[in-house]
Amino acid sequence: MNLDLTWRLLKGGGRKGMLGTWLTFGAVAVATALLLFAVAANVAFDARADRSAWRNPVAAQKDAVAVEATRFDYVGDQAITVVDLAALKPGVPAPPGMPRFPAPGEAWLSPALSELAARLPADQLARRYPAPKGVLGQEALLHPEELVAVVGHAPDAPEITAARSDDWILGKPPVKVATLAGTPSEDAEAYRVLALIASVLMVVPLLVFGGAAARLTVARRDQRLAALRLVGATPGQVLGMTVAEAVIVAFAGALAGAVAFGAAVPLLARIPIQGGTWFVADLFPNLLILAGVLVAVPLLVGLSAVAGLRRVVVSPLGVAKRETPPGMRFVRVLALIAVLAAFPLLTRGTSVAIVAVALGLAFLCLNLAGPWVVGIIGRIAAGTARRPARLLAARRLMDDPRSAWRTVSGVALTGFVAGFLGLLSPGAFGGDTGPAQLSVAAPAGETAQVADQARDRLKRAGVTATVKSSGRTVVAALGSGADDAVVDRARTALTGLVPGHTPTTKVDEQRFGLQIFADVRVGTIVVLSVSFLVAIASAGITAASSVLDRRQTYALLRLAGTPLEVLDRARRAETLIPMAVMGGGAILVGAFCAVPFMIGGISTTGVVTLVVCVVAGFAGVIGAGALSRPLLRSVTADPAPRPD
Repeated sequence: MNLDLTWRLLKGGGRKGMLGTWLTFGAVAVATALLLFAVAANVAFDARADRSAWRNPVAAQKDAVAVEATRFDYVGDQAITVVDLAALKPGVPAPPGMPRFPAPGEAWLSPALSELAARLPADQLARRYPAPKGVLGQEALLHPEELVAVVGHAPDAPEITAARSDDWILGKPPVKVATLAGTPSEDAEAYRVLALIASVLMVVPLLVFGGAAARLTVARRDQRLAALRLVGATPGQVLGMTVAEAVIVAFAGALAGAVAFGAAVPLLARIPIQGGTWFVADLFPNLLILAGVLVAVPLLVGLSAVAGLRRVVVSPLGVAKRETPPGMRFVRVLALIAVLAAFPLLTRGTSVAIVAVALGLAFLCLNLAGPWVVGIIGRIAAGTARRPARLLAARRLMDDPRSAWRTVSGVALTGFVAGFLGLLSPGAFGGDTGPAQLSVAAPAGETAQVADQARDRLKRAGVTATVKSSGRTVVAALGSGADDAVVDRARTALTGLVPGHTPTTKVDEQRFGLQIFADVRVGTIVVLSVSFLVAIASAGITAASSVLDRRQTYALLRLAGTPLEVLDRARRAETLIPMAVMGGGAILVGAFCAVPFMIGGISTTGVVTLVVCVVAGFAGVIGAGALSRPLLRSVTADPAPRPD
């Protein structure tokens, strides 16, 4: 009976009643699609870490079967991962992405490296490696564009037996291994941490938005349920109808959001991170995760809807009479202050899980304190109001601060994200390195011989260079006129000069730092884009919902002679006033939470990013709110009293 009555009430709500249902459906769909994106980011980085783990060897305690070493080579402005392998016994299992273990003198190249080697002149790249025997499969690569070479050697080859520098740029020295499984590298773990923090910054606003979706058109639903209570419906029946209505709509919205996410995955896969784009399969969560999201989102919406039923169940007559709900308490703000006071301690020398929890608590406490602050803003605005529109807006903020907060909460939480990431956004890294020159580390006592060999090799390759030695380093200065082609020819000529060591430039030594900083910028843009999309969607949907909730109030005001323009200005003011205060406060809270993670001073890039985000956010929210103006005109077109 409850389900049948719920369905009848949904259908019997009329065109505007169904519009409220569609608003909830759209809000849940947006929240689900973006939530799946946040989850998929972590899944994708986990997949990359697992696929690259074999290149980070773990020393064998006993029964070693092979020797493995990794180093980095370079071509143009790209890095090449070179894996040197040597079998210690027959029948060693094949590395990932290869049909068999490479024999001495064999090379297997990734598809992108194979294509690049065929396109460039041989003296710029191909001659550095043996003739390719095959192409590496996806299982061996981080991303489709990655440049990887796997080279087989004999166990006594110089590349396997020679000592290597401890410089991290040169990768991992030769290690005897019992298996090629390896372990995720430090770089992979760093990206996992960054992905987790980014997910927290995206997921918490999404959860708040999803919970708010259950409270859309809440006033009209409360009136309807209160009427049912007054004619004899039991609390259990009211609860059942509320849960049924919320979960049915939310589940449909969650399915639509999942479909939208699946359709967007090919586009999301083009976002370059960690040196390249993504394999599409990496961005699809497994069925268990997908099912968990499809269950969790309707459950959250249902719980949020039930949480708002207390007044209907306890005092249906008060709801029917539209009595003002009791005010909120200052303890909401105290919770936020307590979390902010403890935040520097929680994030000092602790695990990334504690940092993620601390960020989540700061988010949630900001959302908890928001309605109380909005109520205070309403009182101040009412005391200083000099125009009818401002007075109407102030009274609205005082009477229903929770509803007013739902309209601006997306912007406020996005302000937190912008303040946090804006302060941490990296500035310039590196600088002018001067004329091109290649450096290679020589064994102790052999610097002079290595320098002579370098001069001879460069001369035979037709590369003009001045070769000098400093300590244990041999430097080949190519001059200011050397372009990428000349540098790559010199690299090829010097390959193998010192087994296991790669000739590098000053730019090469900064390349990985530049990559991480570039990825942080891309991640900042992605997180802020998601956050502002949530904020704008939240503002637009809740603004339309608010018009539907208060259509009888608006109609009565129009009947009393209030111009439509005054109502629209009041509606705009009740959004802009708390948005300016709470948005600015949230930015300050976010910046405060970023202070423990700062390295160096505040960058100009971060400040510019923050300003652009604030301007774009305010403009987007104002535009989204303006879209509901035709709806306001519609609900006030016939100001006669209505039976409901």
